Amino acid sequence: MHGTIDGFNYGAVTPVVAYVMACLGSALGLRCTIRSLRTDTSWKPGWLGLGAAAIGSGIWTMHFVAMMGFHVAETPISYDLRRTVLSLVVAIVVVGVGVFIVGYRGATRAALLTAGLTTGLGVAGMHYLGMAGMRMNGRLEYSPVAVALSILIAVVAATAALWAAVSVKGFLPSLGASLVMGVAVTGMHYTGMSGLSVRLHESHGAQALGGASAVSIMLPLMVGPLAFLLLAAVVVMFDPILVLGEGEWTAPAAPQAPKAPADDWPEGFGAAYPGTTAHQGAYQGPAAHQGAPVHQAPAAHPAGAAPYPAGAAGSPTAYDRFGGPAQPQPPQQQPGSARPSF
Repeated sequence: MHGTIDGFNYGAVTPVVAYVMACLGSALGLRCTIRSLRTDTSWKPGWLGLGAAAIGSGIWTMHFVAMMGFHVAETPISYDLRRTVLSLVVAIVVVGVGVFIVGYRGATRAALLTAGLTTGLGVAGMHYLGMAGMRMNGRLEYSPVAVALSILIAVVAATAALWAAVSVKGFLPSLGASLVMGVAVTGMHYTGMSGLSVRLHESHGAQALGGASAVSIMLPLMVGPLAFLLLAAVVVMFDPILVLGEGEWTAPAAPQAPKAPADDWPEGFGAAYPGTTAHQGAYQGPAAHQGAPVHQAPAAHPAGAAPYPAGAAGSPTAYDRFGGPAQPQPPQQQPGSARPSF
C-alpha cells in the first residue's frame, strides 16, 4: 500500500521561502567567489571558504524548508539527527571543493567540468542523504528517471553557477545569476520529489520511531545556518568593492602633478631647486657648458639644507645668491706654472 503524499502541506509558503533561501545562499556564495578573484592571495582562501559555506548552508536550508511542507497522510514523519547534520556537512564540503577549484584554476573547461560535476553530485547527495534521514512507517521509493533528471539539473546548475562566479562582472549580473541558480536548485529538489512514493508497512498506524518530529528538529537546526547566512550577508554588504563599486575601488589613483617652480628662478632650473616639492633630476646648464669641465670651489650650503645637485660633468656646481649657476672662474695662476688650456 502506498501512502498519500502532499508536498505542499502549507501551500505556496514553503516553496517560496525555500526558493528565497536558495537565492540568498547562491548570491552570497557567488559574491564571495567573485571577491576572492580581486583580493590579495592571503585572503583568497577565506573568501572562497565563506562562499562555499554560504552556498552549502543556503541549499541545505532550502531543502529542509521545503521538507517542512512534505506530509504523508497515513504516517507521521521524524528525522534522524546525525544524518540530517551530516547532510549539511556534505553540502558545505563538496560545494567547497568545486568553489576552490574554480577559484584557483579559473574558468577553464577542465576546471569547470570537474568543479561542476563535483558540486552537482554533492548537492544531489545532500538532498538524498537528507531524505534518507527521514523516519516513518514506510519505505521511500524513487523513480529512476526522476532521480537521474534531478542529478542532471544539479550538475548543470552547479556548473553554470561556478562559471558565473568567475566570469560575470558587476553586482547586478551576479545577482541575476543567483536568481537563476535558485530556480535550478529548487527545481532539482522538486524534480526529485516528483518521483517519490512511500510504500507503507503493515503496521502503518504505529508512530514513527528513532527520531524527532520535523518541526522540533528542523527549527532549531536551521537557526545556525540562518545566523551564518545573516553574518555572511553583513560581511558582503560592508565589502568596499560592493559599497563603492568595482570601478571606483579598483581604479588606480590619479598621479599628482609636480609643483611648478617659481617664476623668478632661472629658466631650465625646474624641479632641481631644493625649495620645491620634488628634488629629482640635476640642473641642466646651457648647452655651451655641457660636457665641459668646471673649475671652481664648491659653494657653501645653508645649515641643514640638502646637497645641491651635481653639474653636467659630475662635479659640484656653484650657485650665486639668486640661486642660479655661477659662472665658472679660471684657476689661480701659480708662479712658475704654465697657464692651462681649455
